[in-house]
Amino acid sequence: MITLVSVRGMSLVRRATAEDAEEVLRLRQVMIDSLPGGDTSTAWQSASLPIVRARLAESDGEFAAFVVDHPERPGALAALVVGTIEYRIGKARNPEGTTGFVFSVATDPDARRRGYSRACMESLIDWFREKGAGQVDLTTSPAAAPLYASLGFQRIPDPSMRLRL
Repeated sequence: MITLVSVRGMSLVRRATAEDAEEVLRLRQVMIDSLPGGDTSTAWQSASLPIVRARLAESDGEFAAFVVDHPERPGALAALVVGTIEYRIGKARNPEGTTGFVFSVATDPDARRRGYSRACMESLIDWFREKGAGQVDLTTSPAAAPLYASLGFQRIPDPSMRLRL
């Protein structure tokens, strides 16, 4: 069972629901906007919205988002972490081949430095454990690397390449 992180007895992190889809996409754009060369266009969001809404509605699926509600803006999210479970053929350190992948880690600019991303990441890592993931992968910016290192992530040689279709 995933435990909700709390501060002073108040629930802080919760699993995102279909009703959060628009805010999930807004915070994803916050993350994209912070990347070097990030595409600031938001036209993609209308095509993505029904898909994200459906994925968030699948409580037993292989996609999960953990969020913190914005304390000063009702209906808005302050922080977001999204992850998915993937199967890759096993190997020595992950014989079952179940891998978690973290993406779309974002905190609203006016809600930063409050521990929200860390709390969301801890909930996502718990979810990965419950799903039987043998490892968790992510891509990080230099600014976010200390957070992930403090959670136990280590740099690995990454010969990744990408083909856009």
